[in-house]
Amino acid sequence: MAVVEAYAELARRVLAGPARLGRTRLVAVDGPSGAGKSRFAAQLADALAGPLRGRPPVVHTDDLLDGWDDQVTFWPRLEEEVLAPLRDGEPGAYRRYSWVRQCFLPRPVPVPVAPVLVVEGVSAARAVVRPELTLAVFVTAPASLRLARAVARDGPEILPELRRWHDGERAHFAVDETATHADLVVDGAPTLPYDADRYYVRLR
Repeated sequence: MAVVEAYAELARRVLAGPARLGRTRLVAVDGPSGAGKSRFAAQLADALAGPLRGRPPVVHTDDLLDGWDDQVTFWPRLEEEVLAPLRDGEPGAYRRYSWVRQCFLPRPVPVPVAPVLVVEGVSAARAVVRPELTLAVFVTAPASLRLARAVARDGPEILPELRRWHDGERAHFAVDETATHADLVVDGAPTLPYDADRYYVRLR
């Protein structure tokens, strides 16, 4: 059953939850490509900004990938540069990958110690990090719509890589059972009438 819920209420739920990554509440927004993860993560971060008196940092796993072939193998980079320092109460930093230049940019992106960190992207809620998550979200949408969204965003020339990417994420989610273990499954293509800036549609 689909239910419309408020981002503001979810923000309160996150802040009421335990900090399991040092002093930080780690929120993972996972799901397949084109499902609507980035939008969900941005809206949740905006809802958290009020009570936190500042927007929490949001890390996109796409910024940590060393190209298309690094779909799930990027994790040590996230662990060493971001999660491990925060676990110890220290700020992290990572270098953002440029998909245009096909290399990591030299300037580090700081990740401060904050009450909440949102990590968004495919495999963000993988099994290895579940014990440290305050909230695991899985965003889903029909495969045909997800493909159309990605092509509209990045152009038809990415189709060969994108189809291979979709095969990889399906294999990962099947083994990892990500959706089964998520605290919240979100409909990334709802048909219900609702205000998408303030609400989301929960599937379970």
